Order: sequence, then structure tokens, then C-alpha cells
Amino acid sequence: MEFIQHITLGFGVAATPFNLLLSFVGVFLGTVIGVLPGIGPMTGIALLIPVTFGMPPASAIILMAGIYYGAMYGGSTTSILVNTPGESSSVVTCIDGHKMAKAGRAGPALAAAAIGSFVAGTFATIMLMLFGPLVAKLALRFGPPEFFSLMLLGMTVVTSLAGRSMVKALFATLMGLAIAMVGIDLQSGVQRFTFGNIQFMDGIEFLVVAIGLFALTEVLINLSELKTAGKVEMESIKGGLWLTKEDWKRFWPSSIRGTLSGFFVGGVAGAGAAVASFVSYGIEKRFSKHRKELGEGAIEGVTGPESANNAAAGGSLIYLLCLGIPGSGTTAIMLGALLMLGLQPGPLLFTTQPAFVWGLIASMYIGNIMLLVLNLPLVGMWVKLLKVPSYLLTLFILMFSFLGVYTMNNSVQDLLLMTLFGLIGYGMKRADIPASPVILGMVLGKMMEERFRQAMVISDGSLGIFVTRPISLGLLVIAVLAITNPYWKYVIQGVKKLFGNGGGATPAAAA
Repeated sequence: MEFIQHITLGFGVAATPFNLLLSFVGVFLGTVIGVLPGIGPMTGIALLIPVTFGMPPASAIILMAGIYYGAMYGGSTTSILVNTPGESSSVVTCIDGHKMAKAGRAGPALAAAAIGSFVAGTFATIMLMLFGPLVAKLALRFGPPEFFSLMLLGMTVVTSLAGRSMVKALFATLMGLAIAMVGIDLQSGVQRFTFGNIQFMDGIEFLVVAIGLFALTEVLINLSELKTAGKVEMESIKGGLWLTKEDWKRFWPSSIRGTLSGFFVGGVAGAGAAVASFVSYGIEKRFSKHRKELGEGAIEGVTGPESANNAAAGGSLIYLLCLGIPGSGTTAIMLGALLMLGLQPGPLLFTTQPAFVWGLIASMYIGNIMLLVLNLPLVGMWVKLLKVPSYLLTLFILMFSFLGVYTMNNSVQDLLLMTLFGLIGYGMKRADIPASPVILGMVLGKMMEERFRQAMVISDGSLGIFVTRPISLGLLVIAVLAITNPYWKYVIQGVKKLFGNGGGATPAAAA
């Protein structure tokens, strides 16, 4: 009975005219952001944070969530038709999707992507609805040590999967933690890293860093590549948009595999939508009955990854809402935005803010239906967006960035800082240093410090509290495994060589 009351409350919130409009705007803009190469949901949400000022938190999260899962679908359109992934999670879709388009099957490929995204998004929403309250109740048993260990785990998982170099990802995370330390120490009242500047006493604004590292960096990247931008070659959509009977038979198994793997790998494990789509493609190569066709235009190569990235987007919201821990760079941006709106995601959210939580869940049902209805008929319009001149897109992002940051505090210093972080982000991009761990470190830094100090007070200054409490110890062990994961293969190879040489005998001794 309580469950029905929650759902009724959620649809009562999500179905108001204003929130329905925001849900539509979110999925529409998300699709546009996914179609346009290089922008991505992190940049899109960062740009629109100023728009959410003054909105109720439920309305703000409905808009941001719509952008998030809308972008997951939008990237598939350009991946299939022009072999250009609009978003990192759609890179895998290029492999088979564009081959299908070249073979005259662009319609079925686009339909498979849209329906797979809808199935996965709906599944992720149901899972959030069923298991979100249970996870929140479990998290209520957490004390400061457990929350510190959990935040450390979230940070290490995302860091270990961000970029190709662990060292560079760790550097970016430490940079985010350093930014979080700027301002007044809440416990002692001492100024930290303010350099005598009064405006730094409240710390560096999250929005300044987010827009600088993502939106302004994107502008600089676009400007540097204007001369090298080539002409887009688009495959035409021949035949119908719908799936054949044979396509349907191959669609369902791959969609189910992609949905399950995407939800658990990308959402629960915090690996993100891009990693989830690659994992899904690997699963298809192993378990699909038509695995020999993968890479040559198999529908499974579209359905699996597209289902996975949408399931991961929904799954990562469990981390965000139930534990207050971002499971990806995009949810880190969303967490920062909610904190700016005065809302603290976490285990108490389901009891203290039921209208917020269930309104979001209901809006995801509505948004996924909107996404399905909106995208298939408008494929031609989405692809025409690629013909928008790069300089116009760049000017739009630049204008939105400066207006959004300035209107927040009417501060010229914020504009200078945003420009500085844009230049830093450009340098990081050129050096292949990921930016999302910076945001993660900045958002989690202060909360981790607060929980750490609370744990120290409880234990009278003993670090042993983190390893003597079972849940905290378990989370720390997983965090160590996550951060050392890239090096385990070398350890395993070393052990194999050791036992391969007669239980440890050196080659010389064996001779």
C-alpha cells in the first residue's frame, strides 16, 4: 500500500505541466547534446545549472536526468549514420551501426537503438524504484567511518576507470581534492589556500570549475580544430525504420544482456556508460549466436551497447540518490548542482524528500516514453544538426558559459577563474588527463573530510576505526582492489611464470 502511495505521489509531481515541460526539454536537449560530437552530457548539464537556480529541486533533477539519458540515445544517431559518435558511450555503436547503414539498413539500426534504449531505461527505472528504498535503509546503518570508506570507494572506482593512465587519473583526482580544500576550515575557522583573497573564503564555486573544465575547454578544442574539420558524409535511410521478424528474434536476447550488464557494470559498479557499452559488446562477442557477424553489421552490435549505456545512466542514479555518491562524472556534476540548490542526496532522502525522489522516478518513465516517440520520427532533423557551422556552436557555448557564471554572483573574479580552468582543461585534454576525476574530487572532498573528522572524534583519534568495523573494512578492501586493478594482470603473469619454472626455480638453476 505504501508503495502505491509513493508511485502516486511521484506521478503527481512529475505530471504537473511545468515538470512535464522540463522532462520534454531535458530529453530534447539531451538528444541534441548527444548528436553534436564532443559536447556530452557533462558539458550540457554544467551549462544548464544556472537555469535551475530558483527551481524546486525536483524540477531541477527532472531536467538534468532528461539531459543525461537523452544524450545516451542521441549519440547513436550520428554513430550509425555518419560514423561519428556524438558521445563517448556511443563509440562502440559505430562498429556495427555504420556497417548496417552502409548496407542499406540504417532504419532497423536506428529503431534497434531507440527501442533498446527504451527497454533499458525502463528496466533501470524499475530497479531504482524497487531497490532504491532498500539500499537507502541499509545505508542508514552507516556511520561516519562507513561513509568515508564508501566515498573513497566511489572515488577510486571512477578514478581507476577514467582515462588510459592511472597516474594521470590520480593526478586529476588529487587536483579536485586540492580545490575542495580552498576556503575556511569549518571546524577550526582557519583560512586555507585563500592567498589573502576575501572571495576565496567561501571556497571556489563548483559551477566555475565545471563550466571551465568542460564547456570552455570544449570551445578551445573546437577553435583549435576548425581548420581540420572535414565534411560529414551521411548514409541515407533506405527502406523502412522498423525491425523485421528476424531482427526482433535477434533483438531481445542482446537487449536483455546489454540491459543487465549495463545496469550492474555501469551503474552499480560506478564504471560509467562508456565502460558499460564496451563490456556489453564483449559479452555479445562471447554469447551471441551470431557473434561471427559482429563487426560486419550485426544488429546485436547496436542493441547490446545502446541498451547498456542507457541502463548504466539509470543505474548510476541509485548511487547518487541512495548514498549521495556519484557513480560517474555526469552524476558528480548533478550532485554538485543539487548541493548548490540546498539538497543533500543520501540515505535519508527517501524519508525526508519523498516528493523529490518519487517525482524523479516517475519522470524517468515519462521521459523514456517521450524519448522513444520523439526520436524515430525526427531522425532527419537530428542529423541536420551536424551541418550547423562549428563557429556558431562555439559562440553559443561561450555566451552561455560567461552568462551562467556571471549571473551566479555578479563576480568578475568568477569569470577570470572560469577562464583559467578552461585553459587548464585544454592543457589536460592535450595531455590526455581526464577532467571528470577533478569534479569528483571537488564534490566529494569536503564531505570526505567531514566524515573523516567525525570518525576521528568517535575513535578518539585512532585510525583503527576504519578497519575494525566490518562494513568500513570491506569497502576499503574493494577500494584497494579497484585502484590496483590495472596492475593485477602483471601480478598474475608473474605468478604464472614463477610456478611455470618449477615452483620458483630460476631458469639457471633448472638448467
